Amino acid sequence: MATKNIMIVGVGGQGTLLTSRILGGLAIASGYDVKLSEVHGMAQRGGSVVTFVRYGEKVAEPIVEEGQADVIIAFERLEAKRYAHFLKKDGVLIINDWRIDPMPVVIGAAEYPENIIEDLKKDHKVYTVNATEEAKKLENSRVFNLVVLGIAAQHMDFTKEQWYQVIENTVPPKTIDINKKAFDVGYNL
Repeated sequence: MATKNIMIVGVGGQGTLLTSRILGGLAIASGYDVKLSEVHGMAQRGGSVVTFVRYGEKVAEPIVEEGQADVIIAFERLEAKRYAHFLKKDGVLIINDWRIDPMPVVIGAAEYPENIIEDLKKDHKVYTVNATEEAKKLENSRVFNLVVLGIAAQHMDFTKEQWYQVIENTVPPKTIDINKKAFDVGYNL
């Protein structure tokens, strides 16, 4: 099997690291060699956080090069735009249709770009979900990242049971049920 390159991008406090741990744990449980790396912009809330998950028979480097990602999971629109150039030609971009203003926008030094998703759709295979709203329907907006992951799971080679197993092993015990429910919402979209 060729090495699979997954990127998870978001802003600090959105659960990118938990999501990469779930994905890494899944690949390890499936017998793959796995390399994880985290690249923080400013890791406080509002700063960019990028995680690479690479898995395959034998993975040498933890970093995904530009134009090499099979799947990019973006927890926020602007982050999707910022990292879209990492996507392969036939790669998939999964976007939480949500806006978090970065500091330059907050202080009025920059504008938040319009039509991000429409622009990305011109060049890429894009799937969007308002995962934050979907998570609110489950009465826990914090699990939105598992809604997004559920969509991403449709573009990877693992069974739903395998995903469940690693979610159970990774999230805090009290949150297992709500995290599995959130995953299901995305998986069934």
